[in-house]
Amino acid sequence: MAASARALELTRIAAEAASDKLAEDIVALDVSDTLVITDVFLLCSAANDRQVRAIVDGIEEALDRIDVDPVRREGERDGRWVLLDYVDLVVHVQHSEERTYYGLERLWKDGARIALPESVTRPASTRSGSGAGEGADAG
Repeated sequence: MAASARALELTRIAAEAASDKLAEDIVALDVSDTLVITDVFLLCSAANDRQVRAIVDGIEEALDRIDVDPVRREGERDGRWVLLDYVDLVVHVQHSEERTYYGLERLWKDGARIALPESVTRPASTRSGSGAGEGADAG
């Protein structure tokens, strides 16, 4: 069984939102053959707690625009590893140190990688110069 079309669409939107907030190492894994509770894990990381929170906020805002809210949210207080559960999609936003230590990619290595747009998978340092969102008028 492959990830549902809905899961893939939510993954794309969440990955783009994470990318806009300069998340690093954005990876999507199809875990639908392994887990019955979700289709996709979206993993991304940040260099500090504040950026973890910014990425989480960006993902929530993007999915809220299409009336999708998480059914569960964990880890926000510490800002080191925040989990957003959208049923079809589970997002893990981790501090870089937690990402290395827990190695979710290794744990879920049987999950096929889902192709993400090149604009999402480019290194964050090359995305920051794109001007996306920089100097945007709030009104």
